[in-house]
Amino acid sequence: MRKIAIIGGHGKVALHLARQLSERGDEVTSFFRNPDHSADVSETGAKAVVLDIEQADVDSLAQVLSGHDAVVWSAGAGGGNPDRTRAVDRDAAIASMDAAAKAGVFRYVMVSYRGAGKDETPADSPFKAYADAKAAADAHLRSSGLQWTIVAPGGLDLEPGVGTIHVDRDYDRSNDKTSVSREDVAAVVAATLADETTIGSTIEFVGGGTPIAEAITAS
Repeated sequence: MRKIAIIGGHGKVALHLARQLSERGDEVTSFFRNPDHSADVSETGAKAVVLDIEQADVDSLAQVLSGHDAVVWSAGAGGGNPDRTRAVDRDAAIASMDAAAKAGVFRYVMVSYRGAGKDETPADSPFKAYADAKAAADAHLRSSGLQWTIVAPGGLDLEPGVGTIHVDRDYDRSNDKTSVSREDVAAVVAATLADETTIGSTIEFVGGGTPIAEAITAS
C-alpha cells in the first residue's frame, strides 16, 4: 500500500484516479477547493480534504503532503481568467513541487497536455495563458530534482475507459484518434505510479490499441 496525494481531487480525471488507486489498495488523500464536493470525493474511497491550492504557500503545502509516497497534480483553473490560470496552473503547481521536495515526497506525477511547451501559441489566443502556464510548470518540474513523470494526453473525452492508448510523442497521424477518455488518462497516471521506469519521462498519448502498461514502458 502506498500513500498518494491528489491535488485537484474533484476533477473528472482525479475522481477516476482516486477510485482506481483505492480499489488497488493504495491510501489516497484528495485535496480540492470547494467543500460542497466532499461527498463526491469520499465516494471514490479517498480521504477528502478541503484545501485552496491557490492560497496555500510552500510551507503549508509541505505540511499536508508530508507522509505521502507520491503527489499527483491534476488541478487547473479551468480557463477563462488568465490571471487565475497563471495563479493555479503555474504558480500553485510550482509551489506544490517545491513543497513536495521540502516534505521529502519525491515521486511527482503531473497531468499536463500533449504538446505543452512545444508550440508557439499566438499572443491573442484564449489558450495562451494556459499554454504558457503549463509549459512553465512542466519546465520547473523537469529541473526540480523530483522523481517526475509528465502525463500528457491529447483532447479529453467522456467515453468509458478501455485500458489502451497510443503513445504519440511524434504526433503520429497514422492513428485516427486525437482524444482519449478521462478514465484512461487516470489509468495512465495510476500505471506510472506503479512503474519506476517512467520516472523522467513525458508520456504524450491519445486513444489507441496498446495496453496502457505496455505503452508507458515502451515510451
